[in-house]
Amino acid sequence: MNIDALLAAMTPDIYQRLRQAVETGKWLDGAVLTEEQKESCMQAVLLYQSKIEKSSEHMTVNEHGDIVQKSKREFREALHKEQDENTIARFKQDDI
Repeated sequence: MNIDALLAAMTPDIYQRLRQAVETGKWLDGAVLTEEQKESCMQAVLLYQSKIEKSSEHMTVNEHGDIVQKSKREFREALHKEQDENTIARFKQDDI
């Protein structure tokens, strides 16, 4: 399978599942990843991050395959911006 076909077939949900598998070393059902599976999943995750996802995370891979690290200030600003966009309603206990 070529890279373009892989990326076209990879949905955000599949990306999140692969990423979780790489992070935990296990599939969702609890089965442990083999070294070959871990390596393949990691490559797919890095490809998705570099070609599709516009990540606001501290460290990612850009479209050229270079590791991008944000400074603390840049990371903090991105988090604040993300929180502002995803603000939820907050109530005091007496309000409910």
